Amino acid sequence: MSAEPFRLGIDLGGTKIAGIVLDRAGRTRAESRMPAPRGDYAATVRAVAGLVHRLETEADGPCSIGIGMPGAVSARTGLIKNANSTWLNGRPFAADLVAALGRPVRVENDANCLAVSEAVDGAGAGAEVVWAIILGTGVGSGLAIRGRVLSGRDRIAGEWGHNPLPAPRDDERPGPACYCGRHGCIETFLSGPGLAADHARRTGEALTGEGVVAALRAGDAGAQATFAAYLDRLGRSVAHVVNILDPDIIVIGGGLSRVPELLARLPAATAPHVFSDAFDTPIHPSLHGDASGVRGAAWLWNAP
Repeated sequence: MSAEPFRLGIDLGGTKIAGIVLDRAGRTRAESRMPAPRGDYAATVRAVAGLVHRLETEADGPCSIGIGMPGAVSARTGLIKNANSTWLNGRPFAADLVAALGRPVRVENDANCLAVSEAVDGAGAGAEVVWAIILGTGVGSGLAIRGRVLSGRDRIAGEWGHNPLPAPRDDERPGPACYCGRHGCIETFLSGPGLAADHARRTGEALTGEGVVAALRAGDAGAQATFAAYLDRLGRSVAHVVNILDPDIIVIGGGLSRVPELLARLPAATAPHVFSDAFDTPIHPSLHGDASGVRGAAWLWNAP
């Protein structure tokens, strides 16, 4: 465990950078956010370092530093891989931050930070195995075991969004093109933009993901059909991991976690695909909401 009295976390997203400082009890000492310099790697490193310095000054005490970000640090090269903020890929982001800040930094995938946050003092507190899902602009997941992140040998544990959609139907093959170079990734179906694109394919109507949900609530038949297809795909995709991992709790974050209809109907959509006589795994929205990622980054130093 880090000797510093405070835990500083940074959540580096595609459009914003959030930061927080927590004391050992999880109370907020300082927090801030700023726009992310999209497409500019050097400016991103400077922005993160500058936010760290600003938060430490406000907290008035030494801090450990954890960073959550899309993608992962390659165990082989030390370079960033698999980030949908593509200007980070192939760059020594962790090493550059260490050089800029002059001290150790822990860098983890943002979905792993969500899992740690919810396992330490969130919806999954006290659970041994927490599987955390992000359903937002992208789709990913992370794993926490006894409150500690599980990164995996190649730092890809929980890379759920870039697996193929399970049990695809004929009309789901080969699936939409994904930025990773493949077709039919779970992310292309279950992200907010994926939901909007599927609605457009079905109805010819251009709506955002939020617009589809609003139309669903207004009784629109096309939106209802789109949402039913989304839930079916999400149920298949969740069951695929449940059959392998059998987590104690599933926590959902991201913009779609704020859709009550999704959380209410997901267990019934998942159960038929689970290889068991019953499916009663709790499924909850993240307790800390949009702050889960940045809090999880801070908690990366909660254990060795």
